[in-house]
This record gives sequence, structure tokens and C-alpha cells, in this order.
Amino acid sequence: MATDGHGFGARRPAALLPRSFAMLALAFLCAAPERAAAESLMSALARAYYGNPDLNQSRANVRVRDEDAPKAKAGLRPKASITAQYGAQYAAIKIPFGGSSSQQSGAASGASGDFQDTYVGYPRGATLNVSQTLFDGFRTENSVRQAESGVLAARSTMRLTEQATLQNGATAYMNVLRDTAVLSLRKNNITVLDEQLKQTRDRFQVGEVTRTDVAQAEASVALARSEFYAAQALLKNSMANYRQIIGAEPKHLQPGRSLEPLLPKLLEAAIAIALVEHPGVTAALHQVDAAELAVKVAEAALMPNFSVNTQVSNQYDSFLGLPGSRQFTASAIGQLNVPLYQGGAEYASIRQAKEQLGQARLNADVQRDSVRASVVSSYGLLETAKASIISGQAAVKAAETALAGVREEAKVGQRTTLDVLNAQQALLNARVNLIVSQRDRVVASYAALGSIGRLSAQELDLAVALYDPNVHLDQVHEKWFGLDTPDGR
Repeated sequence: MATDGHGFGARRPAALLPRSFAMLALAFLCAAPERAAAESLMSALARAYYGNPDLNQSRANVRVRDEDAPKAKAGLRPKASITAQYGAQYAAIKIPFGGSSSQQSGAASGASGDFQDTYVGYPRGATLNVSQTLFDGFRTENSVRQAESGVLAARSTMRLTEQATLQNGATAYMNVLRDTAVLSLRKNNITVLDEQLKQTRDRFQVGEVTRTDVAQAEASVALARSEFYAAQALLKNSMANYRQIIGAEPKHLQPGRSLEPLLPKLLEAAIAIALVEHPGVTAALHQVDAAELAVKVAEAALMPNFSVNTQVSNQYDSFLGLPGSRQFTASAIGQLNVPLYQGGAEYASIRQAKEQLGQARLNADVQRDSVRASVVSSYGLLETAKASIISGQAAVKAAETALAGVREEAKVGQRTTLDVLNAQQALLNARVNLIVSQRDRVVASYAALGSIGRLSAQELDLAVALYDPNVHLDQVHEKWFGLDTPDGR
């Protein structure tokens, strides 16, 4: 089967079995009769970009990380609170008069001359506290920068999920096309072998072949039916995967095309791009930045802190429960805290943060090596698929010629029924292998574009409104209060 250089074939080669090839062409070009309702690979990927749960979950995670920035900024923002109290208080006051101990003893037993009284008051009041940290050892500044690095790392992880979604979507799409074409081949093969079995039985009736030839033909039909049922099950599985990733049932799928025009021609150029642009590498580098800032945040525990605290208080009936008493206080106090030794926990935290920084740097090296290997592997698979298509086309053409020759020779007794069945099976295998190679070429091109970090809705020019994570971050970055989540999605 010929190909147009980008995917499943469009040119019709000379075929020795027109009916078989027509069924195969119908599987590949299943969208042609109903173009208005056809689903292209790009439209399927657009569906996945909008509705894939994994991708939407990753976007939600970025929005979660966006809130780390205003949380970190709260360190240098003023804090205010009001404390109010209300209650009832009973007080009994007894003051003895007189100078001698005997008089005091008598007063204690209720002698005349003592002063005593009881009060029932309702102490109440409120206190306003306002505090402002002026210097915290640069903890807040570094925490904000750390949060922003975490946001950028989360965005890179989201890009990784986007790449995986698009690549998995393309794979699922091409798997459905492949399995549909293979199923069509298997079904047509049963038709051909049934006809072969009928002819063999007719020839057996006139004594041209033996019972062995009939048995061989019957076995081939049975095997063909078994392979058909297996292909049918594989197609159902591929359709289920398509539904899971794309979010719709596969109907009227058009041929898929390779992304080779978007790929760098040279492997070295692809590796250079991947080491800079791949989301796995950029996420790891942002994590290194966050780890460096985490060290500075931990070191802030060793630095002095300065804050100003103000308090305004108004209390009623609070002095010994005396009704009508009132107490008003106002204060403004500057507080300087210079840590000297806090048990050593802060030093352990700093050492731990430094070790985590080293771990993050090693992870960045791991990601670079992984990306490099992925680029080399994906380019190798793409070249293999392209070469397999060329050899597969030659194999199909040769198998068609061989089958035609074996059938002609069998008519004059120079070939057995088994020879014809073997030639038919060889042609079937060649066509199946060609279909697989054509699918592999498209899938490998998506994997190659993903390996360099450029598999995205923007690069593919999908007909979608691109998700912009900056919208949500801008909405919450300077937000001081509010419970409602913004709509920047």
C-alpha cells in the first residue's frame, strides 16, 4: 500500500486482489463519504485539550500553586484583631478597722467598726490589636520568590501533562485507524479463504485434489476467523482508550498525518532544543530555584526581627467588679527580637534545605539525561517507521505478484493448495505490517515533537482558545482579602 509521505495512504497501487484492496482503502478513508461529520486528528486533539480530565486537573493544580504567592506576601502585611469580652462578677469587700491584733481578730468575726460591702458588676470591654512586621530577615521576600518559582515549576508540569495528553490522544486516534484497517483486512481474508475452500471442495469432488488439501483450506478459514475475532477485540479496546482520552466515541476518522515538517532535521539540533525547552527540564530548573530560596528562608531564622505592635483597650466594670468603673489604655510598642540560640533546630533546618538543594540539582541532571535519551529514541523510532513503510510497500507488491503466480501455477497442477494458502497469508501479513508501520510513523512523529518539548496546542495550531495561566495569577497575586475564587481558568 502506498503512502503520501505523512501518514496513511492516498495513492492506489496496482492490486492483484481489487476487492481486498478496496476494503483496506475504505478503512483508511472512512471519512470521505461524510466530510461534514468527519473527525480529523487535529479536531480530536482539540477535544482532548478542552475536556481531558488529567489536563484540567493539572491546570487546577497550577491555580492552587498560584495562591502560594499571596500567602507568602502576608508576612509583611499588617495584622489586626479585636478581642471582646462580657460577663458577670460578684465581689465581697471587707476592710477591718482598728490597730491591735485582738481588734483585727474581732473585726474578722464581724465586730462593729469594720467596712464591708458586696458588688455585682458586669465587666465588659474590647481590645484592638494591630501589628506590623517591618523586618523579618528577608524571610517574606525570599518566600514570595520561592512561591513564584513553585508556580513556574507547576506550569512546566502542566505543559508535560499537555504533551502527554496530546501524544496519547494521537496514539489512540491512530490505534483506532490501524485496528479498523486490520479488522477490515481480516474480514476480507475470511471471504477470500471461504472462496478458496469452496473451490478446493469442488476440485476434490472431481478428484483434482486430496482430502488433505480440503483440510488445509478448512484450517486456514478457522485460523482466519480466530484472527478476526482477536482483531475485533483489539479494536474495541482501542476505541475505549480513545473515548477515555478524547472524550467522545470515534466516528468517521480521517487519515492522520505525520508532524515531520515541525521537527528539526538534525538530531543534534533536536537535542539542543530539548535541553532548553522541554518542560521536564524547565520544571527541574525552577525547582532548583525554589530550593535555593528555601535555604535563604531557613537562614532568616538566625536574623533579627523588628515589629511594631499597637493596642487600644476600653474596659467597663473591670476594676474589682465595681459598677461604673472604666479603664482605657492605648499603647504602641516596638519590638526587636535577636535570636541567640533556639535549641539548634534552625541550624538543622538550614542544613536540610541545603541537602534538598543538592538533590534538586541532581534531579535537573537526571531530567537532562532522560530528555536526551528520549529524543534519540524517538528519532530512531521515526526513522525505523519510515524505512519500514518503504520495505513494506515493496513486500506488499511482491506478495501480490507471488500470490497471482502461485494461483496460476496451481491451476495447472504445479502448486498445491497449501502453497496458495501460504501465499495468501504472506500477502495478508505484508499488508498488516504496512498498516502498522504507517501508524508507527505518525505516532513516532508526535513522540519526537514531544521529546523536544514542542508538542502543544499552539505548535499544532489547534482550533482552540489557548489556556493562559497568567490570568489567574494576576487575579490573586495582589489580593488582600476575599473568599471567592476568581474565574481565570
